[in-house]
Amino acid sequence: MSASAKTWEHLRDKKNQLTEFLRKIGLEDHLTSKLTLGAVLEIGPESVTDEPIRSVKDLPSHFLKRLMMVNVTARSTRCANANETQTDAKPADIDSFFDGLCSNGNCDDNRINPLDLITALFLCADSFLQQEMMSKMSMCQFAVPLLLPDCSTDQCTLMLWAMRDIVKEWRPHSLAETRGFVEDSIVRTALPMISFVSLGDCSLSKSQILNQVLSNPQQHHDFFIHRDMSGGDVSQEISNGLVEISWYLPCGNTNLDIFSEPIAIATLQGDICAFETQFSFLVQTSSAVFVFFDSIEENEYRLLASLKNTKSQLILVVNKSQNTDPTTVKELAKELNLNQNNLQMKNKQINDADFTNNLRKAMKGIVQSKPNTVRIEDMSATALELGISVDEECVECKNAKTRAKEITAQIGRIIKIPQYKESKLPLQGVPWKKLAELEKEECRLEKAGDRHVELYKTQLQEKKKKLRQEQSKHKTPKAMATFIKAIANPNTREKAYFLKWMRLNLDLIARKELSHLRESYKTQLTDLKGPNKNEIADLDKKILESSLGVEHFMREIGQLYEAACFFPEKCCQEDVASLPSIVADLLLDGFPLELMDGDASNIPVRWVTDVLTELHRKVQHKSRVLVVTVLGVQSTGKSTLLNTMFGVQFAVSSGRCTRGAFMLLIRVKENLKEELNCDFILLIDTEGLKSPELAQLENSYEHDNELATLVTGLSDITIINIAMENSTEMKDILQIVVHAFLRMKEVGKKPKCQFVHQNVGGVSAHNKNMTERKHLLEQLNEMTEIAAKMEKQNSASKFTDVMEYDAEKNNWYIPGLWHGIPPMAPVNTGYSEAVYEFKKSLFKVLKHCKDDQPPAHITEFLKWMESLWKSVKYENFIFSFRNTLVADAYNKLCLEFSKWEWSFRKHMFVWASEAEVRISNFKSNQSMNLIDLLRRLQSEATQELGSEETKLRGQLVEYYKKKERHIPLVEKYRGDFLNSIKSLKRETENAIHNTLDKAMEIQKGMTKLKDIHEKHTAAIEQKVLCVLKECRKRGVPLSDTKLDEEFENMWRETVYELNFKALDKQDVVSHVFSQLRSNLERYGGSVKEQLNAVKDLTECGETAFKVHSEHFQKCSLFKTFLKRLFNNPIKQTEEMATNLIGQCKDYVSQLKKGKTDYYDIYTGELLEMIDKTLEETNNKKLKTNTAFDVDIKLHICGFAAKGFQQMHEQFLIENDPEQQLEKFKTQYKSTFVDLYQKKDQCQKKAMEFVNLCLTPAVKEYVQRTLGFEIVDAILTGGESVKYSSRSFFQFTILKQLLIEGNFKNYVQYTTKYKHFVKKWISNRIVCHFSNNASIGDLEIKCLDVITTKIEDAIKTSQMGKDDTALTDDGKSTSIFIENICSTLSKDIVIPQDTLRGIIFQITAKYEEFVTALQIFLKEMKELLRAEFSKGSKIEKKLQNLPFNPLDELFKRVFGCGEQCPFCKVPCEAGGKDHKEHHASVHRPLGLGRYIWSESEKLCASICSTNVHSNTTFQSPETEWKTYPCKDYRKFYPDWHIAPDPSIEASDYWKYVLTTYNEEFAKEYEVEPADIPEQWRSITKDNAMKSLQELFNVE
Repeated sequence: MSASAKTWEHLRDKKNQLTEFLRKIGLEDHLTSKLTLGAVLEIGPESVTDEPIRSVKDLPSHFLKRLMMVNVTARSTRCANANETQTDAKPADIDSFFDGLCSNGNCDDNRINPLDLITALFLCADSFLQQEMMSKMSMCQFAVPLLLPDCSTDQCTLMLWAMRDIVKEWRPHSLAETRGFVEDSIVRTALPMISFVSLGDCSLSKSQILNQVLSNPQQHHDFFIHRDMSGGDVSQEISNGLVEISWYLPCGNTNLDIFSEPIAIATLQGDICAFETQFSFLVQTSSAVFVFFDSIEENEYRLLASLKNTKSQLILVVNKSQNTDPTTVKELAKELNLNQNNLQMKNKQINDADFTNNLRKAMKGIVQSKPNTVRIEDMSATALELGISVDEECVECKNAKTRAKEITAQIGRIIKIPQYKESKLPLQGVPWKKLAELEKEECRLEKAGDRHVELYKTQLQEKKKKLRQEQSKHKTPKAMATFIKAIANPNTREKAYFLKWMRLNLDLIARKELSHLRESYKTQLTDLKGPNKNEIADLDKKILESSLGVEHFMREIGQLYEAACFFPEKCCQEDVASLPSIVADLLLDGFPLELMDGDASNIPVRWVTDVLTELHRKVQHKSRVLVVTVLGVQSTGKSTLLNTMFGVQFAVSSGRCTRGAFMLLIRVKENLKEELNCDFILLIDTEGLKSPELAQLENSYEHDNELATLVTGLSDITIINIAMENSTEMKDILQIVVHAFLRMKEVGKKPKCQFVHQNVGGVSAHNKNMTERKHLLEQLNEMTEIAAKMEKQNSASKFTDVMEYDAEKNNWYIPGLWHGIPPMAPVNTGYSEAVYEFKKSLFKVLKHCKDDQPPAHITEFLKWMESLWKSVKYENFIFSFRNTLVADAYNKLCLEFSKWEWSFRKHMFVWASEAEVRISNFKSNQSMNLIDLLRRLQSEATQELGSEETKLRGQLVEYYKKKERHIPLVEKYRGDFLNSIKSLKRETENAIHNTLDKAMEIQKGMTKLKDIHEKHTAAIEQKVLCVLKECRKRGVPLSDTKLDEEFENMWRETVYELNFKALDKQDVVSHVFSQLRSNLERYGGSVKEQLNAVKDLTECGETAFKVHSEHFQKCSLFKTFLKRLFNNPIKQTEEMATNLIGQCKDYVSQLKKGKTDYYDIYTGELLEMIDKTLEETNNKKLKTNTAFDVDIKLHICGFAAKGFQQMHEQFLIENDPEQQLEKFKTQYKSTFVDLYQKKDQCQKKAMEFVNLCLTPAVKEYVQRTLGFEIVDAILTGGESVKYSSRSFFQFTILKQLLIEGNFKNYVQYTTKYKHFVKKWISNRIVCHFSNNASIGDLEIKCLDVITTKIEDAIKTSQMGKDDTALTDDGKSTSIFIENICSTLSKDIVIPQDTLRGIIFQITAKYEEFVTALQIFLKEMKELLRAEFSKGSKIEKKLQNLPFNPLDELFKRVFGCGEQCPFCKVPCEAGGKDHKEHHASVHRPLGLGRYIWSESEKLCASICSTNVHSNTTFQSPETEWKTYPCKDYRKFYPDWHIAPDPSIEASDYWKYVLTTYNEEFAKEYEVEPADIPEQWRSITKDNAMKSLQELFNVE
C-alpha cells in the first residue's frame, strides 16, 4: 500500500472516529450546522430544572448550561446510574460488590473524557459561541483551547478569535506600591509563555502537577483536566493534539503571589511525536518548554535533538522509572547544551510538594530572566507558517475587522474620544441633551415664570424644531455611514463579526483613555493638600465623556432617525426608513438595545417604538414578553447576576462607565412557551444607582428616581440587588425603589419584587439573617410611609400594602462571586449554585405572572414605556399618569359596565311597567286591598333589586377575575364601580317606589270613578233584563224598530232615575300653594310674609323669570367676582334657572298628555326636582340666597298650578259619569236585541272582545315597551359604539363638530352642554330611525311579543276551576274570557267596564267562541302590522312614549354632569358615583368663558398645562386669593386634571379657538385671545388626528 493510500485510510478512520464520537454524544448534526449562542441561551424547561445526566447525550447540554452560569463543576462528565436515580433502590449485597470488583469496572460506554467533550463542543460551535465558551471558561479559571485539533483532517486551528473577549486584570509587583493595575485583552498582552509537553507514554500527569504549581497553598484549583478528575481517566478519543492555555496573574501581594509577573502556561495533550506541528508551534512561541518523559526512544531522541538552536529554553523533566536510561538523558542534555537548571528529576525520594516547588523555582527563574514575550494575536503568523489555520482568517471576520478599523483607527491616537464624539457622533451631543431638557421643561414648565404658558410652550416647540433642524442639517460622517452600511449587511455572520470588532476596538481605546484619567483622579485624591473639588468634578465629567462604545453609534442612528421623523418628508427616505428593521434584526440576534440614554437621561421614544414595532412584525406578532429588571447600587454585581442567570453578555467591567438602561431579548423554547405564556424574556440591565461618577453631576438623584420608576413600571419582576458591604447606602436605594413601586401600585401595574443580598456566605445565611430581613422590612415600611406621604397616598402605610411581599420567599442570599482572591480566583461554586436556585425560583414566579397578569406583547410594552416616560417627565407622577393602556382598559370596563347597567335598568323598568299594569288591573272585590297590593309590590321590588344588584356585583367580580393583562390596570377603579352599583340601586329603588306610589294614587282616584260607573252599569243591566223579560211575555214578535223604541224608553227612564251628579271640582291651585308653603316653612317669617302677599299663584308664572343682584348673598367679594370672572354669577344663574324651568315645563306637559287627574304627588315631585337643582347650584358656589329659592319656586309652581288645574278640569270632563255610561249604550242595545232574537253571539262577541278590549290593550303595550326597544336598538346597532362609554361619546360629538364646522354648535356645546347633548341624542335617534331602520319594525317586534303572550293565554285558559274541562255554553265562555284576562294581568290593561258589557248575558258557545277569537286575533295582528308598517314621524312617537329613550341614553352618556372647574369640559368617568372626575382632553380656558382681567381678552391657556406649571389662579373657591395651579386639588379635590399625553394632544381645541377666535370673542362680548403663532399652523387634519390619538380611536 502506498504512503498516500495509507494517509487517506488513516484520515478516513480518524473521520469515522470523530463522527462516531459526535453521534455518541448527540452532536453529529452540528459538525456542519454549528451550534449558535442564541440557541444555547434559549430558555426551555431544562434551563430551570435539575434532571440528572442519564446518558452521554445529556452531557453537551449539561456542560453548556453549567458553563453559561460559570459553574466550576461544568466539566464533570459523570452520568448517573440506575441506582442513583432510584431513591428507593435496595443496597447491593456483599457478593454483588465483590463480583463488581472482579469484573471489568472500567467500561467506558457511558463515560467520556471531559477534554473530548470540550473539543467536540468547540468543533460544533460557531465562532460566537466559541468566544462565549472561552470567556466563561476563563472566568472559571479553566484552561482554554489554544490550538483546537480536528482529528478528521489532522489539522488544528489557532483559537485567536475565540479568545478575543477574554479581558483580565492583574497587579504586577512593579505596581504594588502605587496600587496600580493592568487591565487588558489577554490576546493583546505580551506575556512569556511556558509550555508543558509529554514525550512518549509518560506516567507523570503534567496537568495535575501544573495545577499544584499554579494553586495557592491555601486553595487548590484544577486549571487543567487531569486523570484524577471525574472522567479524566477515560481514554481520550478526539482531544489528543489539543493545546490548552491558562494564565497566572499576580494580585500584587508578595505573600500570596506565586509569580511576580504574569505568565501564560500551555500544555499539549498527547505525545509530541504524534503532534509535531503543535509541538513546533509551542517551541517557536514559548519562552520555555518543559518536556515530561519516562524514557527516550531513538526517534524521540532525534526530535528533541533537533531543538538545539531554538530560542526557547528547553527543560527536561525526567520521571525516573524502571524504563529510564540515565545515559541517554545525559547524552541528550550534552547535545542540547543543557545545564543543571534545565533538568528536573522526579523520583520516589522527591515527593509531590518538593517536586512542585522545584518546578516553581525553575519557572520563576525563567520569568526573572526577562524572557521573550509574545502576544497571542501575533502567534497567527507562526501558525500559518506551520499550516495551522487561524479562526480569524475567514472572509467575514477579515472584512468586518477592516470595516471596524476604518471607523476606530483614529480614535485615541489622532483624535481624543470627546472630540471624536463631537465631530463623528454630533447628533447625540449638545442637541440631544438640550432636546431632553426641553422635553422635560415642556412637561414641568419650571422656567415659565410669568410668561403666558401656551406662548411659552410654543417657544419651547420652536426651540425643539430648531434643534431637530440643526441635527438634520448634519451630513452623515463617513464613520457613521460605514457603521450603518456594516450593520445593514445581509450577511448575518459578517454583521456579528463587525459589531464584536467594534466593541473590542472601542473597549481597548476606552481602557487606555480611562486609565490615564483614573490615574489623575487617584493623584487628586492622594494630594497632601487635599482633593480639589473642581478638579474632581472636571475629572468626573471627563470620565463620562471618554466613554465610547457601540451603544454610542447605535444612539447616533436613533437620533438620525428621530431627527428625520421630525420632518416626515425625510422619514420616507429609504436609507432612513430601513433603520428600525436593521436594528430589530440585531435585537433578535441577541444584541442589546439602549432603552434609556443615561447621558441625556432621555428615551428616544419614536426610535425605540419603531424598532420594537418592526420586531413585532418580524416575529409575526408572536412577541409576548416577560420583563425582568435588576436595580441596585453601582458595582454590586447586577450585570454579573443577569449574565450568570441567563448566560448573556451585559457589560460588566470594560473600563467604561455606562449610563442608562439596556434591554436584551432571550427566546423561549416552544416546550416552555405555553407554561410561561410568552415568546421572549426581556432583560433590562440598568446603570448603578448612587453612582460615584455621577454624584458630582446635577440631578443625579432625580436621574436615579426616573430610571427606577421607568424600569420598575416596565417590569414583571424587579430584582433589587443589595451588596451587604454597601448597606450604608441601602436606605437611599430603598427610598427610590419604594417610590417606584408605590407609583406602579397606583396605576394598576403589579410588578413582583425579589431582594438579592450579595456577598453573604454560609449554609446558615438564610437563618442567621432573619434579623436582617426583619430590619429590611422595617426599613421598607418606613420608606413606604414616607413615600406615601410624598405621593399623597393615604392607602399605603406599610410595604405589604404596596405589593405582595414575603420576607422568607422574597429574599435571596448569594455568596461572593470569587472563590479566593482575584485575579486567580475562579467563580465561587456557591455563587453559581445560589444564582441557579434563585433563577429556578424566579421562573416559578414568572409562571404565576401569567395568572395574575398575562404577558404583554411588545406593542403593549411600548405603550407602557411611552406613558411611563411621559409621567416620569411630568415629575408629579401620580396625578400626571394617563396611560393609553390604562385609558383603554378603563374604557373596556366602562363598556362592559354600561351593558350590565342597561341590563339592570331594563329589567327593573320592565318589572315596574308590569307592576303598574297589575295595579291598573286591580279589582276592588279581590281579597286584598290596594294598600296590601302596594306592600306586596314594594317587597317584590326590593327582592328584584337585590337580585339584580347581586347579579351586577357578580359580573363586576367575574370581570376582575379574568386573566387578561389589562384588568389589573383598572383595579383602583373597582371601588368606584361598586359605589356606582349602590348608587344605581338606590336611584332605581327611589324611581320604582315613586312609580308605584304614583300608580297607586291614580288607581285610588280611578277606583271611585269605577265604583260610580259600576253602580250605574248594574242599574242599566237590571233594567235591560226587565225589558227583555217583558218583551218576551207579550208573545208577539217585535220588529227591530219596536225593540229600539223599547230600549230607548228604558235607557231614558233609567238615566233619569240615576240622577247623575257631576264629579267634585278641586281647587288644584290651592293644593299646589299649600305644598309650596310646607316646602318653604324652613325659611322663616320673611318668606311667610312674601307668600301671604301672593294673591293668585298662577300669576307668578306668567312673566319671564329674571335673576337680579338681590338673588345673591351680600358680600364684599361680589363686585370683584363679577369683574374677574367673565362667566359671572348672574349669567350663570340665569342659565341654570332657564334649564330648570324648561325641565319643569316638560314635566308638567308630559303629565297633561297622560290624561290623568291631578294628584299631590305631582307637586311633590316637582318641588323635589327644584330642591335637587338648587342643592347642586349651592355646590357650585353661585352664592344664591333664600330670595332666589322662593322666587323661582313661586314662578315654577305658578305655571305648574295653572297646568295642573287645566289637567284636572279636562279629566272631569272626560270622566263625567253620564258621559261614561253613554259610551256603552250601543253595546247594551246590541246585546238586548241579540238576546231577544236569540242570535248566535260567537262571531260578534269574539270580534268585540278583540276590537274593544284586546286591540287598545295591545296598542298600549306596544307604546309602553317601545321605548325599551328603541334603546336596545340604538345600543346594539351600528351606532352602539357612540354610546358605549362617555369617552367614545365625547369623541363622536367632537368629531362631528369638527366635520360640520358650525360655530354656533360649538357655542352650544361649550356653554349649554346638557341641552346640546339632549338635542344631539334626539337628532341621532330621529336620524337612525329615518335612515337606518324603521320605528315600525320595533313596533311590530313588540306586537309579536304581546300577541304571542295572548295566544299562549288562550291555550292555557281553556280549563275551569280545579282543571276541569269547560262546557260548551255561554257561562264557560265567560269563564274563558276572565281566565285570559287573569293570565294577561301583568302584561296588558283590559278595560273592565268594556269587558263587563261584552260578557253581560253572553250566550256564545265556548268552542265556537274560541275558534272565532283566534281568527279575529289573527286579523287584529295583521291590521296592526299593516298600520305599524306604514310608519309615522319618529318625533311624534318619541313625545308620547311613557318610557323616554332620549332620557335613558342621555343618562348613559351624560354621567355625573360635572364639568372641569377651569375649562368646563365634561367629566367622562364611568359609573355615576366615582371618586374622581376626569376628562380625556381639556381645552383653552377662554372656551369656558375665562378672560384675563387686565385686558379682558379670552384666555388661551389650557388647564391641563396650567396645573403642571407655576401658573397661578384665582376663583370664588380661593376667595380670590392667588394660588399655584398645581394646588388646584385643595379647592377641587374631586377633579383629576392629567397632563396632555403630548404637545399635539390638545391640537383639537387649539384649532377650534384659533379658527373661531373672533367669533367667540364677539359671542362673549370680549376681546379675542392672543393665539400662539404655532397654533395657526394646526390644520383640520391635525385636529382630527389628535382627537383620534387622544381617544385611542383609529
